[in-house]
Amino acid sequence: MSERISEVTGHPVTHGHSMNRVTIVQLTDTHLRPAGERVHGKIDTYQNLTYVLEQLRTSQQRIDALVLSGDLTDNGSPEAYRRLRDAVEPVAAELGAQTVYVMGNHDDRAAFGTELLDTYCATSDPDFTHDQVTDVAGLRVIALDSTTPRRHDGRLEPEQLDWLAEQLRQPARHGTLLVLHHPPIPSPIAATEYLRLEKPELLDEVLAGSDVRLIICGHNHLTGAAALGGIPVWIGPALSYRIDPIAPIGRHRGLLGFGYSRIDLLGSTLVATAIEATPAETLYDRTEQDVLEQLAALAAAEAG
Repeated sequence: MSERISEVTGHPVTHGHSMNRVTIVQLTDTHLRPAGERVHGKIDTYQNLTYVLEQLRTSQQRIDALVLSGDLTDNGSPEAYRRLRDAVEPVAAELGAQTVYVMGNHDDRAAFGTELLDTYCATSDPDFTHDQVTDVAGLRVIALDSTTPRRHDGRLEPEQLDWLAEQLRQPARHGTLLVLHHPPIPSPIAATEYLRLEKPELLDEVLAGSDVRLIICGHNHLTGAAALGGIPVWIGPALSYRIDPIAPIGRHRGLLGFGYSRIDLLGSTLVATAIEATPAETLYDRTEQDVLEQLAALAAAEAG
C-alpha cells in the first residue's frame, strides 16, 4: 500500500483504492415478469436489469458480491425467477462475485427457494423463512426474510430475531452488513410509511451492541437514509421504477427511471452510493488520473 502525507491537511492519504476491502452491488426491486410482460404495462424490467448487469460487467471494477434485496419478481412467477437467475449468474461468475438473493413482498417463498436457492427443498409451509448468512471477504452479510405471505408490510418473527441474535453473538472479521427488504425506519410518504417493517424496536434491541455496520433495504422505490439505534439504514434505489418523493399533495405517482447502489467497505466504514442507471447523455469523460492531478494542483494553489 503506497501512502503519502497530504500537503493540505497533513493527514495520510492512501493512493487509489487500496483502502477498499470489499465492494458489494445492491440491486433491489427488479420486479421481473415472464418474457413479453411489462410492469404497469410499460416498463421492461428485464431490459433494465440486463442494462445494469452489462454496465457492471464492462466496468472492470472489483465487485465481491451482488445482493438482490427483494421483490425480485413482480408476481412470484417461476419463469421470472429463471429469467433473473439466467441473467445474473453468468455476470456474477465473470466478475468473481457471490450472489445473495433476498425475499420481498412480491416474491413467492416456494418459487423463490426452488429457483434461486440450491440448498432449498420445496415446501408448502408458509412459515418457512429464507434467512441466510454469507461471508464476503470477511464481511458478514446476513439476509432476513421480512415478508409475510399475502401481505405487503414487513414483519420479523420472534424465531428470526432469536436466530439473528445467535448469529451476531460472535463478531465477524470486518463486521456485518444486514439486508432486509422492508425499511425499519419511518417514511415521510404515506404509502411507504404504511408498508414499512412493523415493530422495528424489536430489531433494534437485537442489534444493540452488535457489529452491524449498515442495514440495507429496498421496497420504497426511492433512495433514502436514516438510522436505527445509531446504525445507518440505506434504502437503495429501485431497478424497476421510482416513486415521486415530493408529488403534488394528495397524489402518489410512479416515475420512469431506475438505479442501484454500491456498498464499499473503506477502512472500517461501510459507504453506500446511489448510482443513477437511467440512460443519459455523457457530460464529460476524463481519465481518473487527470482529475486527481487537477484536484492536487488546485489544493496546492490554495495552500500556497
